[in-house]
Amino acid sequence: MGVKCRACVAIVFILLLLGSMWLHGNLADHWNTCPKVYSVKNKALSFIRVNSSDDDVAPLRVCPGQRFQIANLLAHLQAAPVSTNDVLLKPYLASWDELIKFLEALGPMVGLISQEIESKTAIIRDLAQKAEKEAEKKMKEKRTHQQMISHNSSSDYSEMNSRLSFGYTSVQSMIKWELENGLVDFHKQTNSGCRTLLRLHRALLWLQNFLLELGKDTTEGEHLRSPSDLCKETYQRTLAHHHSWWVRKAAELAFLAMPERPYFYQLVCVETQTEAAVVLNRVVRAIEEVYERNEVTLQEHSMLDLP
Repeated sequence: MGVKCRACVAIVFILLLLGSMWLHGNLADHWNTCPKVYSVKNKALSFIRVNSSDDDVAPLRVCPGQRFQIANLLAHLQAAPVSTNDVLLKPYLASWDELIKFLEALGPMVGLISQEIESKTAIIRDLAQKAEKEAEKKMKEKRTHQQMISHNSSSDYSEMNSRLSFGYTSVQSMIKWELENGLVDFHKQTNSGCRTLLRLHRALLWLQNFLLELGKDTTEGEHLRSPSDLCKETYQRTLAHHHSWWVRKAAELAFLAMPERPYFYQLVCVETQTEAAVVLNRVVRAIEEVYERNEVTLQEHSMLDLP
């Protein structure tokens, strides 16, 4: 067997190993086997801000014949922030549904990552469903002990506020609910919504960095870098800090199979890099808003290093 043949076999083996980790949910264990070298200070350095003065007039088109729709992603991201510093979970998870479609569209090797992410969103949705049933039960019990004088708007509004502060409606209500019910463990791994959110939060930082770099336009005479190189570099400075050596190398090999820029243009319904810059910068800014709110909330509750 020649050298090239052996190298190909080795690459295929490592990629299959990565796929197995994603598919069976074992990657979460590898996220915690490496030293915790990714401090809050490093997070701030990894987060790249987009100038808010960028032009937002370009319409986001709906691309016929494809699952991922950049317009849907932006709509969900913009619907997630609520009040001054909270994030609604339903649109947040819906934005992840679109990001999963985005990763899947990049080919089977990169798409393997999406399966682990999808398992994380399923955990939070399952916890939310259980909490919602419990909330409905408690509200029914409360109604039986109250004399309902009228069903005016103020009483309806009061009930709505009660629902917004209960269970898994938002990131802050989820944290409050899980802390009060003893579901968060700061010393060992659990399937709490807070721990799961932290894993999604880290992955969102990687995708924010990647989309920003992918959307950068160039001056005349400069060459655009390949999406494969950009994805690898943004992964190395963000999500890789939470992965073991084997997972990092397998992920970087998977990125080699990433398509070239013309494919991304088609994916976000544009024809040129200039158009792509406008569209992707809008999405990146929406991600920034959501990411920063969750970063502050998790930091306030000392949850940025949950095991």
